[in-house]
Parts: sequence; C-alpha cells; structure tokens
Amino acid sequence: MDKFNRTWIKKNALEEISNYEKGVLTLRGLHYRLVSRGMTNTVQHYKRVVDAMIDARWDYKVPFDTFSDHDRQMLGETEHEEVILDDEVRQAKNSIEGWMKYYFRNRWENQKFYPEVFIEKKALQGVFQPICEKHKVSLGACKGYPSLTFLYDAYLRFSDAENTQKPIILYFGDYDPSGEDIPRSMKENLSRMGVEVEVRRIALMENQVVEMNLPPAPVKRGDSRSAKWEGLGQVELDAIEPDTLQAMCEKALESVFDQDIYRQLLIEQAKETVTYRKQLKEFVSTL
Repeated sequence: MDKFNRTWIKKNALEEISNYEKGVLTLRGLHYRLVSRGMTNTVQHYKRVVDAMIDARWDYKVPFDTFSDHDRQMLGETEHEEVILDDEVRQAKNSIEGWMKYYFRNRWENQKFYPEVFIEKKALQGVFQPICEKHKVSLGACKGYPSLTFLYDAYLRFSDAENTQKPIILYFGDYDPSGEDIPRSMKENLSRMGVEVEVRRIALMENQVVEMNLPPAPVKRGDSRSAKWEGLGQVELDAIEPDTLQAMCEKALESVFDQDIYRQLLIEQAKETVTYRKQLKEFVSTL
C-alpha cells in the first residue's frame, strides 16, 4: 500500500473541498485535485477517493450535498405542502410588480452568432451552468458521442436560428481520441440532417495539457481510435480546476458576442420599456 491511503485522501480532500461551493466539485474533479497534490493518476486511486468520500460522508465530516452528480437526477416534484392563500396573493403581487417593472429584449436576438455550449460529460454540468445562465446560452451534455435524438433536437434549434444567425457549438471535451473526434462527428451528422454548424473546440487540447501541466493517463484500450492516435495520453476535462473551466467558458462566449450590437439593442429596449409599462397598466386597470 502506498502513502495515498484513505487517511491521506481524507485529510487532503477536506482542504480541497473547502475551496469550492457545494455542487460544483465532482468526485472525479476531487480526484484530479488530489493528483495535483502528488497522488498518482490511476483507476485504483480514483476508487480510493470514492471509498474515502463515502466514509467521510457517513462520518459527517463531509456534507452529503458536497458533490454534483448530474447523471442521477429526479424529474418533476411531488407537491404536498398546504397552500396558504395569503402566500399565494403575495407571490402574485410580486409577479405583477415584476412584469410591470422589467422588460428585456433577448440578449442574442441581433447578434451574428447563435451559440450553444456542449460538454462531453454531464457530471460537469454544475460547473458550466452558472456561466451559461449568466450569458443566456443553452448548455448540453453529450455524454460521449451524442445520440441522433440529441443531435436532431439541436438541428431543430440551429435550423430555426440560421435564418438570421450563424449557429455555433462551443465544445468542451476530454483530451483523448474520442474527445478529438466528437466535434467532427457532430458537425458531419448535423450537416447530414440539413444544417451547417461551426463546431469550435475550446478544450481540452494538447497545448492546454502541456501549459496546465495536467497529468495524462494511458488511453483506454476499448477506444478503437487509440491505435492511430499519437497524443500524450488521456486527460479528462475534469482535470482542469472548475474556476478555470468557468473562465474558459466565459472567454469563449465573449468571443462570439458583439458588445457594440448589444449596446444598440439596449437603446431600443429602453425606448420600448415605456410603451410596455403603459400598456400593462392600461390592461390591469380593466380587470
């Protein structure tokens, strides 16, 4: 047994976890944070991290909601709480006040590009979601090679947008044979469906692996593309710190967003707000 046992993992994991908000870090991401502290990047050590965090949560040293797990989510909600009339009236008043005060044009409606962010792993959805929500951009998790159903839904959105804008996918995936090939596959399949989409690979690429000093692992044997691949070794997107991934996503979205065009949109929005409020007041007075 090497020194990277459960005791070492728990001690160092608690220090790493304290650097992140709940729901941002995945177990895989924690594994890579510990690799940056010297632990070997192997499947065996990843399993030790998982086991150590199971113990830590049952020992109440780590809260159960510390890590994100977007691959296992419930859909919908079983509503069971009693409805209080006064609360409903208060909420309705707040909604009406919000409608009266706030009028917004769509942030991307007059931009050159229609962007969407695609990520290879759903487990990282919690990292990218705040940035995409801030910029009002769709976020999709491909979970490896995206299914034709996933791509057909994308085709419908892109084909609707291409009448006035240029569709573009900002892609974040692993550095390995499949991660390099997925953008090509997506572009070809979307083209075959009938829409031309630019697929811009943002991460993870070889120069980034070198610049960030990310730890490579042997390429998966089951990957049929590995025989002809001459890369440095497999590096998962999770190896990049969440803050860095968010900064990369922010920069990528800013690169396809024209601030001058947006300022013109805001001028039009301000003019239309006056008419919007006036007509809403007239309508409410008739109820």
